[in-house]
Amino acid sequence: MISYRVTLADVHAHLYQVTLSVPDPAADQTLSLPVWIPGSYLVREFARHLSGVSARQGSREVVLQQADKATWIARCEGRGALVVTYTVYAFDTSVRAAFLDAERGFFNGTGVCLRVHGREDEPHRLELARLPKGWDVATSMPPADGRGAFQAAGYDELVDHPVELGRFWRGTFKAAGVPHEFVVAGALPDFDGDRLLADTRRICESQITFWHGKKKPHFKRYVFLLNAVDDGYGGLEHRASTALIAARRDLPQRGKTELSDGYVTLLGLISHEYFHTWNVKRLRPAEFTRYDYTQENYTQLLWFFEGFTSYYDDQFLLRTGLIDPARYLKLVAKTITGVLGMPGRKVQSVAQASFDAWVKYYRGDENTPNSTISYYTKGSLVALALDLTLRDEGRGTLDDVMRGLWARSDGGPVSEADIAAVLREVSGRPMAKELAAWVHGTDDLPLQKLLARVGVSWTAQPPTLAQRLGLRVSEGPLTGIKVQSVLRGGAGEVAGLSAGDELLAVDDWRVRRLDDALRLLPASGQVELLTVRDGRVRRLAAMVPDAADAGAVTLAPTAVANTAAAALDLRRAWLPG
Repeated sequence: MISYRVTLADVHAHLYQVTLSVPDPAADQTLSLPVWIPGSYLVREFARHLSGVSARQGSREVVLQQADKATWIARCEGRGALVVTYTVYAFDTSVRAAFLDAERGFFNGTGVCLRVHGREDEPHRLELARLPKGWDVATSMPPADGRGAFQAAGYDELVDHPVELGRFWRGTFKAAGVPHEFVVAGALPDFDGDRLLADTRRICESQITFWHGKKKPHFKRYVFLLNAVDDGYGGLEHRASTALIAARRDLPQRGKTELSDGYVTLLGLISHEYFHTWNVKRLRPAEFTRYDYTQENYTQLLWFFEGFTSYYDDQFLLRTGLIDPARYLKLVAKTITGVLGMPGRKVQSVAQASFDAWVKYYRGDENTPNSTISYYTKGSLVALALDLTLRDEGRGTLDDVMRGLWARSDGGPVSEADIAAVLREVSGRPMAKELAAWVHGTDDLPLQKLLARVGVSWTAQPPTLAQRLGLRVSEGPLTGIKVQSVLRGGAGEVAGLSAGDELLAVDDWRVRRLDDALRLLPASGQVELLTVRDGRVRRLAAMVPDAADAGAVTLAPTAVANTAAAALDLRRAWLPG
């Protein structure tokens, strides 16, 4: 069969050597490396890390003609196996590519394994060689014959099982009778693995029940691969595993029972990536029925697959009792505040944001808040709005929609028409108006009204000075105040501030944190800002708006005495605990 031998050639130089064997190759056998990895919608040009590509058939050197940045054509003769060797530089600490040093190795097949065109649906074998003494291997890929060998049914499956290498902590549990494994690299000595396993198990069992009731899920084994680092956050879903990265300080600590914000964030990430096992790996945009690894794969549905997953990740923390309603509402309020603080929400719909992910979402800059909206955050609020609408009308919930889509597609590709059809089945009426306004439009969602109907109050806090000026800044006693973004139409933009400016003083008073200037300002009116841009000091006149403008949103259950019985029933169902 098609096989790959991945050797740790030089851990200090961060080099893997790969030997690809192709039995019975075509006369002009095309080979290519993907330019992107499913689940992360950006052309990442993995081929830039390949070097020394050569090929042989027996003792004969095979001519390799490079057709483009990531494609080679091997000029073969006869049926003898084509053997291709190449080196991969691996020093990307993210979950999306490949990494290797003296402490740890990790890779996704999309950055390491050349695709053999025309042979993608044949079995593929992966062998790992020259592992340092004491190193272990973790992957959800099924084992093959021999130590350190694994086998996949085809190329799509091969590259959908990331591989973790090194000395790591490993724990196991069963959820709904299915074996689960949790691997953690880089954890501190006081890491509480038992607590992590117990909390993750609650999430997994709840989600399996959500999708399948008392039946078994479609996978036979699942693996979590977590890399604990000094500072970092992220995850990437796969068919039977997920790769995660989190700060060490956010892992649970033995002897401490309090639920830190960092650990809640980690549990939310675990919940998010596990939910993707169904919502994007099985249920997926119709455009992703078969991935094209050579170019962008466009869809307008990331608001559903990422946004709705972002809604359910914290919902499952609530439903399993890992967080209480107050903490859940705090998380929802944070999302609402973030979306309302993006002028780009009035410019770009979440459907368009989904389509533009390839050029915008992963390439944020100082103008991003003004020109785009996140299909994660606003998509999660679209899910919230639909769920509250369905509950208020008494015909069903968003849970029914998700399970209805699974049944309608048999856990396969879906279109927006399918989503609309199942929404109609659950609600008993067309919801085209809501989809047009909330998904394809740019008006704000009616969340305040919908939350009030389930007995949740909405309060806008006083704005910070940065919010009043329409700025996003970084600040500190040593670094001072740096402007990161200037929001469209705000007082800072009118005054002439730009991203990168350093703010030194307000009305001739030195400030190192922007809110320190609140004691110097009138309720509203003109102030003088002393700034530095490109080494030149500038004085700018800024009109500070009235502080009555809204700041962060807070949410809280309304008092029982002030809440109608119907709203209380809806709140208890949506906000258990």
